[in-house]
Amino acid sequence: MTEQMASGLDFEAMRHAIESSDYDALVALYADDAELRTVNKNATPSSPQVLHGKEEISEMLRDVCGRAMTHHVEDEIVGENRVAFNEACEYPDGLKVLTATTLELQDGMIVRQTNIEAWDE
Repeated sequence: MTEQMASGLDFEAMRHAIESSDYDALVALYADDAELRTVNKNATPSSPQVLHGKEEISEMLRDVCGRAMTHHVEDEIVGENRVAFNEACEYPDGLKVLTATTLELQDGMIVRQTNIEAWDE
C-alpha cells in the first residue's frame, strides 16, 4: 500500500487511529482552533452540530472512542489540503452508521471537518 500524505497529514496513520479507536492519536490531528460540523437526522443542514476548538472536539472523540463499535475507513480521496473518506461503523447489535467526512488541512493539521451521518433505524 502506498503511503498517502496530505500537507503533512499521514492518512494511513489517521486510518489506523480511527479503526483502532486511538483517542490520543486522533486528538493530536486537530489544530487548536479546529471546527467540526455534523449533519444527521438530529442536526439538520440548517442547524448542524458545530464543535469549536480542540477541547470540544476531544470530548466528542472520547465518547466515540469509548463506544463498543467497529470503524472502517474506505473510499478515501487524499489531496494536498483536503481529504475525503467514508467511515462505516457497526455496533455489536448490528446497527450501522455510515459517515461521509471531508477534512480541510493547514500545516498538516485538521482545521475544519464536516461529517454527514446516516444511521440504520
